[in-house]
Amino acid sequence: MQFRALSRFAVILGSLFLGSAVAGAAEKIKVGVTAGPHAQIMAVVKAVAAKAPDGLDLQIIEFSDFVQPNAALAAGDLDANSFQHLPYLVAQNKDRKYALVSVANTVTFPLGIYSARVKSLSELKPGAKIALPNDPTNGNRVLLLLQKQGLIKLRAGVELATPLDITDNPKKLKLIELDAAQIPRVLKDVDAAAINTDFAVQAGLTPVRDAIAIEDPKGPYANLIAVRASDQNKPWVAKLVKAYHSPEVRQYIERQFKGEALVAW
Repeated sequence: MQFRALSRFAVILGSLFLGSAVAGAAEKIKVGVTAGPHAQIMAVVKAVAAKAPDGLDLQIIEFSDFVQPNAALAAGDLDANSFQHLPYLVAQNKDRKYALVSVANTVTFPLGIYSARVKSLSELKPGAKIALPNDPTNGNRVLLLLQKQGLIKLRAGVELATPLDITDNPKKLKLIELDAAQIPRVLKDVDAAAINTDFAVQAGLTPVRDAIAIEDPKGPYANLIAVRASDQNKPWVAKLVKAYHSPEVRQYIERQFKGEALVAW
């Protein structure tokens, strides 16, 4: 009887230890990113999440395009992704019938306006030429920035503004639409040029140092962490956001990218 009692006790004790071990195991989460800065930052997030008392075990999956991360997330092959801004996510949800939501901002790769002729937009003379990207998304970003700086006014309610949506242009600015990658080459030929961060960096420009106007890091084009709508209130989501928004990750972004990527939270 005593042996049987001890045996039952051992089984119960073993079960408790096993349950404790399982309960203490870090939850595994698959996060999709695009190669480059998003992957680099997520590697730091992974380290922070792993060492937290109630941490996560992040498996980082890299993609080489902007279509597959959302497709994989919607299909359940990922738990979250980090690579896009909100306008892109909204368009993807609309076009592909996804049910994906943003749960946190991450970083902004700010579009800036640069000039070899003036030191501020207020110095632009009437009829000044401004080069801007000819694609709808980045063109809209530039127009919103010019409007915020008080140089133009746009028709209200436009989702993606074009120069045709300008309702007021007091200085009669001449907007020249070009392929985004070509704009750094014409910087000296125009009065100002709006350049995406990646192309600016390739041309030896640093947004926070050289731009005469720059997007707000927390504006509509801040990048984000996306999850399925059905998962947004799950505990692991809050843990992931907490790890991303940690001081360690902020310090890494500021040290590693030196203004090419800006903290957006």
